[in-house]
Amino acid sequence: MKGITFMIDNLYFGTYTKRTSEGIYSASLDTTSGILRELQLKIKEPNPTYLTFDAAGHLYSVGAENGEGGIAAFDASGKLLNHVVSPGAPLCYVAFDEARGLVYGANYHKGEVTVYQQADDGTLTLVDTVKHSGSGPHENQASPHVHFADLTPDKYLITCDLGTDEVVTYDVATDGKLSILATYKATPGAGARHIVFHPTQKIAYLICELNSTIEVLIYDGVGQLSLLQTISTLPKDWTEFNGTAAIRITKDGKFLYASNRGHDSIAAYKIIGDGTLELIQIIATNGKIPRDFILSTDEQVLIAPHQDSDTVTTFLRDAQTGLLTEVQHEFKVPEAVCVVVK
Repeated sequence: MKGITFMIDNLYFGTYTKRTSEGIYSASLDTTSGILRELQLKIKEPNPTYLTFDAAGHLYSVGAENGEGGIAAFDASGKLLNHVVSPGAPLCYVAFDEARGLVYGANYHKGEVTVYQQADDGTLTLVDTVKHSGSGPHENQASPHVHFADLTPDKYLITCDLGTDEVVTYDVATDGKLSILATYKATPGAGARHIVFHPTQKIAYLICELNSTIEVLIYDGVGQLSLLQTISTLPKDWTEFNGTAAIRITKDGKFLYASNRGHDSIAAYKIIGDGTLELIQIIATNGKIPRDFILSTDEQVLIAPHQDSDTVTTFLRDAQTGLLTEVQHEFKVPEAVCVVVK
């Protein structure tokens, strides 16, 4: 129609391939309406549960080869470049460092942080591995479980260890070698999973899987974190199982969102002046196990795939109030556990 502009985001979904999924899928999102269309299988790969792109379009995903686990590299067309694998489980999180040409990986089962060097052709080489040690009081904390490895605003590598309740920050040398800078200890048994940083304030938000909370932290730089607030992601009357998963903050630093698995919902928060959180909404995702979600490029739409119901729910987001309104919840993507915008 004349005079109407349609904004389209290209979404990529990482999945488990335990039932019907074959790998990495794509779909198009109309960010005006919040409607998803055109599901396509893009890449066949076993259990590509987390994905990231570099600026040139290379895709890096959790990967496996010949029964060993690690990371997979693909070119912009989806052609396999190489695997870097070792005996045991693959990664659970990958992130790209554009300035250094490095890829970071978190390995939940091994309790390891890994660093890979990117070559000019996009292939990867392992350059460092750091194994965590320790445990926690929860039954799921018998050993370290690194669940996140990504950059701080001041370009250090920060990791979340769900098994030890620790947030460990590393200095990254030119060759990709890691050295510990600082360790923050979350509430015992909390299960530190992912962390995001406020775009303008010295504040970080740590989502904790095992006790369904967000710890609001003062970030003094160079890995130094201190607790400011702890807030639940659940209604007060919820007593059944829940494990939190993803956490996202808006570019303007006004709102924050978190996903609940079990309660199967998105919790929405207003960020007030000092960086602390005020709960404004908990909205059902109308699917089972929303392990990941993202905001569209223009942040008008929140997209939440579900691991167990094989569906994706989209919500329109009010930029002024932060509140979500469901658009659709029956778009089919098999075993989806990660979503990124290309």
